[in-house]
Amino acid sequence: MKVVVDWDGTVTVTDGLHLVLLEFGDEKIYDSAENRLGRELTLHEVIALEFQSVRASLDEVVAWVRENVRVRDGFHEFARAHRPLVVSSGFHELIEPVLAREGLELDVVANRVDARPEGWQARFRSEEPCTNCGQPCKRSDVRGLDEFVYVGDGYSDRCVALAATRVFARDGLAEFLAEKGVSFERFEDFDQLGRVV
Repeated sequence: MKVVVDWDGTVTVTDGLHLVLLEFGDEKIYDSAENRLGRELTLHEVIALEFQSVRASLDEVVAWVRENVRVRDGFHEFARAHRPLVVSSGFHELIEPVLAREGLELDVVANRVDARPEGWQARFRSEEPCTNCGQPCKRSDVRGLDEFVYVGDGYSDRCVALAATRVFARDGLAEFLAEKGVSFERFEDFDQLGRVV
């Protein structure tokens, strides 16, 4: 069965997008946007708004990401054994350098960013609303997979997790699934996942 993993906060110890915004963006814009997520703003609107406050060059941010974004324990071994598909609401430009640093080549489905000096512009892979949640979401990234294991942690993982055969969750995703009464298994790291998947 195919394994599908979220990136930020799931593969990575800390959400890399959040770290980049704290280092290079405007924390007030971040806090304001996050507080409106799911009520006044869609996930795409939040990401676009937050990253417009980043004005550093892509090279500078990538160098910082390579230095500061860490993957969870056991991810190397898990990735080599299971070849997971990475689906992310983040950016190829910030994910692929970390995978390269780790010596891993995986299939990644993510957004793109146009790193303009006047503010980064998010380039979303899809604007097509999901028939289930009404927003563009990761469920479209798993079309064609009849059965899959999903591993995630946050808001962007909600809809796709509901379509999975087996779910491993932590943090906000675990809370959401528990509130919905949806079966899932908690995880801490990929050493643990490697033993049970």
